[in-house]
Amino acid sequence: MADELFPLVDENGKVIGSATRAECHSGSMLLHPVVHLHVIDENGSFYLQKRSMDKKIQPGKWDTAVGGHVDYGESIEEALYRETREELGVEISNPRFLCSYLFRSAIEYELINVYCIYVHDSFCPTLNLDEIIDGRFWTRQELEANMGKGVLTPNFEQEYQLILNLI
Repeated sequence: MADELFPLVDENGKVIGSATRAECHSGSMLLHPVVHLHVIDENGSFYLQKRSMDKKIQPGKWDTAVGGHVDYGESIEEALYRETREELGVEISNPRFLCSYLFRSAIEYELINVYCIYVHDSFCPTLNLDEIIDGRFWTRQELEANMGKGVLTPNFEQEYQLILNLI
């Protein structure tokens, strides 16, 4: 897994090289692309995943429904569909692109490509228990009540504020 190959990109998303997962997560600040998918129901609630306690980054915290790295040679859209299948066990269609933005943490630098889909009562994910230990819909009131309390990932909190006017 540490030797997975990721594309390196410039701030516009143009591929300029490649590096391993380990190199990208070493504090090197090599910019690499990521996909996020927000799953929103008819009431405006957000489906979140609870990250496995085995995760290196933000274990046990609630996060975006789908989040993952783009593999070298893979398009952003291919990564989005693959990650959704891997994490939630569902096939999606017609995801809506919301925005891209730069995110820097203590150990990595990412170009995050954000999408959303709208779902109905029939949404029934099959969680990948190696990566996710729980999943559920959160109302906007629940999300806002938990901001800044260490329940949600800092990345999700920032992104939630960013996309509210886009959905």
